[in-house]
Amino acid sequence: MSDATAAPRLTALDARHRSLGATMTDFAGWDMPLRYGSEREEHLAVRTKAGLFDLSHMGEITVTGPQAGELLDHALVGFISALGVLRARYTMICREDGGILDDLIVYRTGEQEYMVVANASNAQVVLDALTERAAGFDAVVRDDRDAYALLAVQGPEANGILSSLTEADLPALKYYALLPTTVAGKDVWLARTGYTGEDGFEIFCAPADADHLWTALTEAGTPVGLVPAGLSCRDTLRLEAGMPLYGHELDTSLTPFDAGLGRVVRFDKTTNGGEFVGRKALEEAAAKAESNPPRVLVGLVSQGRRVPRAEYAVVSTDGTVIGRITSGAPSPTLGKPIAIAYVDAAHAAAGGSVAVDVRGTHEPVEVVALPFYKRAR
Repeated sequence: MSDATAAPRLTALDARHRSLGATMTDFAGWDMPLRYGSEREEHLAVRTKAGLFDLSHMGEITVTGPQAGELLDHALVGFISALGVLRARYTMICREDGGILDDLIVYRTGEQEYMVVANASNAQVVLDALTERAAGFDAVVRDDRDAYALLAVQGPEANGILSSLTEADLPALKYYALLPTTVAGKDVWLARTGYTGEDGFEIFCAPADADHLWTALTEAGTPVGLVPAGLSCRDTLRLEAGMPLYGHELDTSLTPFDAGLGRVVRFDKTTNGGEFVGRKALEEAAAKAESNPPRVLVGLVSQGRRVPRAEYAVVSTDGTVIGRITSGAPSPTLGKPIAIAYVDAAHAAAGGSVAVDVRGTHEPVEVVALPFYKRAR
């Protein structure tokens, strides 16, 4: 059976989602919960209380060996070998021409071991690229996508919910750090990471333990307002937080510098003679972005009620097309439609007024700095 006709893969929590009445959707080859009821209520629960997500579609790839760090320094744009054990880093994997293949989180799980977490839609691409780029390094790339289920608890109550189920010192667990521990009696990797703009945790566990953990987290969290949350509210949460989504703000036609994320590219690596895949093209992109960026990623807040959607044109006051929307949705937190867009640099200053072509009508929007929302620390 070809990939085009294959049935979507099911997570270990598929039966649980269906018992909760979730609306399911095919996402990157997986049957995933889109929402359980009101996506607005799920969104607001994460902002004010907590949400429980099944993220088992994400792709885990393990890299081990004496030169695992050097391999990742060569294959990715980040300085991964400099990452401390039990710390994590947001990074990217690029083509030789600088185009983004995927954005990733890399966790250093040991002196000679790393876990690379790729987006579901790009997991095979990342696995293939890492395997190819491993040639000549004393390191092994292993596909561990079937070895893990991934749950996330996100929101202000996340710390309290987890603290009742683990003996781990959660206050000492820093943002973008992880540790091996137990949650509800099950062995897990517990990471203080997420994709919502809120404090929270991601729990990597054996698929056989996923349902037990879902039950324990639900029982601990329901009294403080935790709800199951689907991919739809995860998208509006990350949009408010100004976090990019591959296939929208990021793709192979763009470099990290085009996306305003040049900070993840480390030209100061000391391994491999400072060389890594895409370095020359990225140096050129960095110089161009600094001197004459063609387009800049900005936030837009609508002055009306019509929602700017992906691929809608952004226009100037005289109707000239100056950019395009990459993501857009009603913002439950702001109470207004919002969007992220690439616009000509001349129109990228915060406070500027432009418009979005919504089916032939030019809807006024204000240019704002990203993110739209930032939680109180």
